[in-house]
Amino acid sequence: MFKGPVRQGQSARRLELEITETVLLQDTEAVMMMLHSLHHLGVRVSMDDFGTGYSSLNYLLRFPFDKIKIDRSFISELRGAPDDAAGATAASETLLASARNAAIIVRTIIWLGNNLGIETIAEGVETAEQFAQIRRKGCTEVQGYFLSRPRPADEVEALRQRLDITMPVIAGGRRASPQLVA
Repeated sequence: MFKGPVRQGQSARRLELEITETVLLQDTEAVMMMLHSLHHLGVRVSMDDFGTGYSSLNYLLRFPFDKIKIDRSFISELRGAPDDAAGATAASETLLASARNAAIIVRTIIWLGNNLGIETIAEGVETAEQFAQIRRKGCTEVQGYFLSRPRPADEVEALRQRLDITMPVIAGGRRASPQLVA
């Protein structure tokens, strides 16, 4: 993840690295030492595709990640109940069960992040319904086409201002202003 230019003399906190578990599997001790060194310098580190690898929870014990990114495969499964539950077919019941399980997984990852002091990012948010669900669950950041297609850096500020104006009002009377993640 790139959060803007990092020049000599700039804070290392402006740099955020996203890593996947496949990086950690290559040479765990050497990778962990390097990540700890970078983190000590102030570089923020996010675990990408959380929940899809082999032992994500173990890595959360071994490294103080700043963020965990909820994989888009879980977000894509989030959908509402069918309009006519009485007339639900076996296929729609399967979809509903899949959506219910995805919602439980997403809520659990967000709960885990909140309790470990780790921010959460939902990847692949493409609909208003998905956005509403993850916001209700307490996700702190979102990525996806619902907010915008990828944009050049010089267009980001105008996009942020547009989103500040158009985001719905949530509980407490404040706007659901998501953290933009490039």
